[in-house]
Amino acid sequence: MMTRRKIIGLGLSGFAASLGVLKFDSALAQAPNWPSKAVKIIVPYPTAGVSDTIVRMLAERLTAVLGQPVIVENRAGAGGTLGMDMVARAAPDGYTLGFAAISPLTLNPHVMKVPYDALKDFAPIASAMYSPIYLLATPKFAGKTFEDVIAMSRAKPGSITVATSGYGTVGHIMVEQLNKKAGITLTHIPYKGGAQISTDALGGQFDLMLANPYANLNAMIEQGKLNPLAIGSPNRLSNLPQLRTFAELGYPEVNLTSLFGFFAPGGTPAAIVQKLNAEINKVLNEPETQARVKKVENLVITSTPEEFAAKINQEFAANARIVKDADIKAE
Repeated sequence: MMTRRKIIGLGLSGFAASLGVLKFDSALAQAPNWPSKAVKIIVPYPTAGVSDTIVRMLAERLTAVLGQPVIVENRAGAGGTLGMDMVARAAPDGYTLGFAAISPLTLNPHVMKVPYDALKDFAPIASAMYSPIYLLATPKFAGKTFEDVIAMSRAKPGSITVATSGYGTVGHIMVEQLNKKAGITLTHIPYKGGAQISTDALGGQFDLMLANPYANLNAMIEQGKLNPLAIGSPNRLSNLPQLRTFAELGYPEVNLTSLFGFFAPGGTPAAIVQKLNAEINKVLNEPETQARVKKVENLVITSTPEEFAAKINQEFAANARIVKDADIKAE
């Protein structure tokens, strides 16, 4: 996989290398005084979804603890790849960060062409939360249970449509795994993010959807507008204790969750990464933060930069095996 930082031509290459060293040394020298201006967090998904909702809450608290404005910018597309590419291209000075699921780094490179080196062009800062994944039926779906999904799809392969937040996302892998393990054919409909899926779901644009919980989606479930059929989660949810996990239903390979966290561009000084990690963990450990994250059925999880990086490397290798086993072809 080629990295964008490779510059053709010896003259330009030498100049660029020297410039990169100067930028790195300059950022390192400023680390004790970081931050001295606003910090931008790029979210590679549309507004109103789970990641956007949670990171805006975290940005408010980080503004207070860092003493500088922390602003959120949404850059959706290609299953998170477009926004994360902006993070990878940004100056490694701690003023442009990313908040995303780890799938743009651990999964996307195995199913599509990405413009970055997932394991070299980013500096993992801290994990933030695990988010379970609902399988929900829309008003279009004629069945009532997960068992109906299996039976109806076997009777008429390809007739049931399921929307996810994009090609190469965890939801997409869950669809492919369910197809393979259950011997069915669900028709995948990839979106550019979760918020638009919810709107189209109420209009009956597809039969099923896979999505992370957030306030608006939970409200639709409570109001009976969407029917939960299963959940990707280590355990059942407190708000829906009757909802079985995919593992309980006999499909442990489908029982996946989303891990979200903060990233900096590769080459960001360790002093800045460590300071960010300490401040982010401080915010995540606040009782109010934990309560607000848990209220929408997500779970706060903190880490050191090294622990987060190890998890990313582990998932990168695991997803390579899953994609190969499921015979998912790269775009």
